[in-house]
Amino acid sequence: MNDFRPLAERMRPRRLEDYVGQEHLVGENGVIRQMLASGQITPFILWGPPGVGKTTLARIVAQSLEREFYVLSAVTAGVKDVREVLDEAKSFKLFAKATPVLFIDEIHRFNKSQQDSLLGAVERGEVALIGATTENPSFEVISPLLSRCQVYTLKSLEREALQKLAQRAMQEDELLKKVTFEFVEDDAFYLFAAGDGRKLLNILELLYNARTGNTVQVTNVLVQRLLQQRAPRYDKHGEMHYDCISAFIKSVRGSDPQAAVYWMARMLAAGEDPVFVARRLIILAAEDIGLANPNALLIANAAMSAVQNIGMPEARIVLSEAALYLASSEKSNSAYMAINDALTFVSEETPHDVPLHLRNAPTKLMKDMGYSDGYKYAHDYPRHFVQLEFLPAGMEGTVFYHPQDNSREREMATSLKQRWGDKYKLEQE
Repeated sequence: MNDFRPLAERMRPRRLEDYVGQEHLVGENGVIRQMLASGQITPFILWGPPGVGKTTLARIVAQSLEREFYVLSAVTAGVKDVREVLDEAKSFKLFAKATPVLFIDEIHRFNKSQQDSLLGAVERGEVALIGATTENPSFEVISPLLSRCQVYTLKSLEREALQKLAQRAMQEDELLKKVTFEFVEDDAFYLFAAGDGRKLLNILELLYNARTGNTVQVTNVLVQRLLQQRAPRYDKHGEMHYDCISAFIKSVRGSDPQAAVYWMARMLAAGEDPVFVARRLIILAAEDIGLANPNALLIANAAMSAVQNIGMPEARIVLSEAALYLASSEKSNSAYMAINDALTFVSEETPHDVPLHLRNAPTKLMKDMGYSDGYKYAHDYPRHFVQLEFLPAGMEGTVFYHPQDNSREREMATSLKQRWGDKYKLEQE
């Protein structure tokens, strides 16, 4: 009898021993394995990209602990559906010793009222909640529910795990094991899977269905033809990932907006996480633009927030705007250099005492000891400035920050010179 289920469903593991990847959770000292060994289950949320085994792991947990397993999809379920399942689970628990498991796929799609409807049952232990999400739970799950759940992060499958998954399918699946797969080339096969086990099995099934005999010769060209895509020379987990992000960073730093948007397009087209790109823009704004244009950091932070809120594909427009702005901006690494120099100084010098006039004096004893004596409140003086020593004794005149040669910092250097005169030797770079 033919099994017409998709290969990914036919190969879904039923035991932890057959589960591939996520060794940090299911390995010898993994928290999920320890949970199963204890026979107890506490509510948790599985957070990770598609196709890494979130649903499968939830099923294995419930089956291993011999728990009743209820499933809801946040895409189709409403508050009424949630309450019906909770009522059924509550009734079941009256006749069973073990708490049933309620699995909610894509829990981030539940709105606040739907998530609120879960709280009471979770808090009373009527169900053991397992949620699955591809989005950061910190932003998508309400705080009261999140505080009652542990969050376990699942990672994209490494090439070794994908290889193990493919080998298992070719050796154990009733259909695939009747065919010989000869991998003349496998770069496109693993590249298009992109760390997604389900996608890998879908590609393997396409190869099986496209066979003309009992042997399938797998090549990069064949995989690309079946998928109707050209393989980008980019791997989120390989060397090209680091080469492209390096080229992107250096293009922004080098004030070339054309190159910056090109390298960013390369990364996004290959499936790079847009949040990763946004994070690099924030670092660039602080490290390479800095005080030459403080607005750059505001724009980069706003871009990160927008990317997290709207996601792809619209996030590409936000990232493009931020990258072009940063690449076109004046550059300065003076803040970056200043904190590095200060940290080096602190690590190499004996700590200096805080001058008495800079210390607070909340008690009479401290006042009698001279704390705060001689401190001058800047706002009591013209232009909100008064000459006062703010560095420890022995460090007078030490310079960490050197204004650089851009319009913003030239103004800052002039202002500092007017206030401090020749006390600090500010050499513009």
